[in-house]
Amino acid sequence: MNTPHTEQTIALAAVFQAAALVEELARTGDVSQTASEPLIKSLFVQNPDDFNSIYGDPTEHLGRGLETLLKISDRATSKDSPDITRYALSLLHLERKLSKAPGMMDALGEGIHKASRQADHFSITHPNTVAALADLYKQTLSQLSFRIRVTGNPNYLQNAATADKVRALLLSGIRAAILWRQVGGRRWQLLFSRKRYSSVCRDLLTEADHHE
Repeated sequence: MNTPHTEQTIALAAVFQAAALVEELARTGDVSQTASEPLIKSLFVQNPDDFNSIYGDPTEHLGRGLETLLKISDRATSKDSPDITRYALSLLHLERKLSKAPGMMDALGEGIHKASRQADHFSITHPNTVAALADLYKQTLSQLSFRIRVTGNPNYLQNAATADKVRALLLSGIRAAILWRQVGGRRWQLLFSRKRYSSVCRDLLTEADHHE
C-alpha cells in the first residue's frame, strides 16, 4: 500500500526521468527504450484503476528517475545536471500554466485518445505514435506563454524524429507533473521535503537491488 509521500516521490521520479531522457536525447541523439517506454505508455493510461497501474513497478520502470531525483535531493545544488533540473522544474511550471488554460486539458485528452489508435495499430513507441504525441504537444503546450527551451547538439535537435521524441517525452513529463499535483505534490516540498523524497527513493532503489 503506497503512502501519499511514496506516490508523490514516484510521480516526481517520473518527471525527473522525462527530464533526464530529454537531456540525453538532446545531447546524444538516443535514449534507452526501456526507460522511455513506461513514460510514453503512461500517457495512454487515462482512467487508471489505481495509482500503481500508471507506471507499474517503479523500481523496474522508473529507476532512472529515482536515481536522478535521489542525486538531486541529496545535494543542495545540482551542478552535475543543471539541464535536467531545469527541465524538471520547467515541466512543473508548465503544468501550472496548463491547469489555468481552459479547454487545453480537454484538447490534450482528445489528442491522446486519437494517438492511442496509432499506438494500437503500430506500437506505443512506433515513430507514427511518437509523431502524433509530438504534434499534440506542439498544438497545445507549445502555445502557452511559457515554453521549455531544450538545448543540446543542434545536429540531433534538428532531426525530425529526435525532435518528436523530445516533445513526446516532455508530454509524458507533464502527465507526471499533473499526477504529482493530484497526489498532493507542491513546489515548496521540493525545498522542504527533500530528505523525505530521498529517503523514499533510497528505499525503492534498495528494494530493486534485492529483486535482482
